[in-house]
Amino acid sequence: MSPRFRQRIPLLATAGIFLVLFISAGLFYEGFLSVRVAVNLLADNAVLGIVATGMTLVIFTGGIDLSVGAVVGFTSIFTATLIARGVHPALAAAAALAIGAGLGAGMGVLIHAFRLPAFLITLAGMFLARGGAFWISTESTGISHPLCNTLSGYELVLGPAALPTTALVLLATLIAGYVLAHHTRFGRNLLALGGNENSALLMGLPVGTTKIAAYTLNSALAALAGLVATLYTGSGNPSTGAGLELDAIAVVVIGGTLLSGGRGHMVGSLLGLLVFGTIQTALLFDGRLSSWWIRIVVGLLLLAFILLQRVMLRGAAGRR
Repeated sequence: MSPRFRQRIPLLATAGIFLVLFISAGLFYEGFLSVRVAVNLLADNAVLGIVATGMTLVIFTGGIDLSVGAVVGFTSIFTATLIARGVHPALAAAAALAIGAGLGAGMGVLIHAFRLPAFLITLAGMFLARGGAFWISTESTGISHPLCNTLSGYELVLGPAALPTTALVLLATLIAGYVLAHHTRFGRNLLALGGNENSALLMGLPVGTTKIAAYTLNSALAALAGLVATLYTGSGNPSTGAGLELDAIAVVVIGGTLLSGGRGHMVGSLLGLLVFGTIQTALLFDGRLSSWWIRIVVGLLLLAFILLQRVMLRGAAGRR
């Protein structure tokens, strides 16, 4: 078995799990195998998918970011409050994206320059962003603006499918993330950094710049997800995104990306998202099972993929 094929095993496993889950749900629930359900898998999970795209870039480097859910909540209430006070949505969105990117850059600098654990720095970022969100407002704030109404009601009709704005933003983000991660020097640097940081330094790669850029992009995408959440719900809420960082990490790992960094694929994160969304949608179709079942199933899948990664790493080390 070639090393390249071995690296594709987790990706193929995720694709297989998605197909089995989707077809099985289609056999059990009438109407599941429809264009509308397929579109809703993207539209309803757009926020998680955008966050998972950024998280994939960070995990490529061997890092992690626990602040993304809080950034989503901060962006949501921040933009909604500005719009409610008469600020144009475009300006409010630009300010939110700038703040998100700035927070990510700051965390990246602290992690790289002071050799601090990403877990602790991003945990502090999580408290900072969530605290800032509740400082702005402790209650939900509705938005009403012609531009927001137009965007939330827009649909791109492609044959039998009508893609809403949230799904279009998700697809655009995933495509951009795929190109950046797998067809640019920056993406190769991310994987090299996650594979072995010392080797990356010896090869003369811009380790510091790459690491800071990864956290900056990740946080900016979390802010974008917050904008999408605000558009999707028509309001801003400081509690939005609670626990989202854990879902994003689970999606990325189920997608086959190595949690320790250096190996993974953006398509895998998309497949992980589809697995997550399929389980969620199947539970809604059933109507008898608690929503907590999605946590149980995702937890079992996460454990399985972590064990699969461990077996593959031991097999690769044994051949050396």
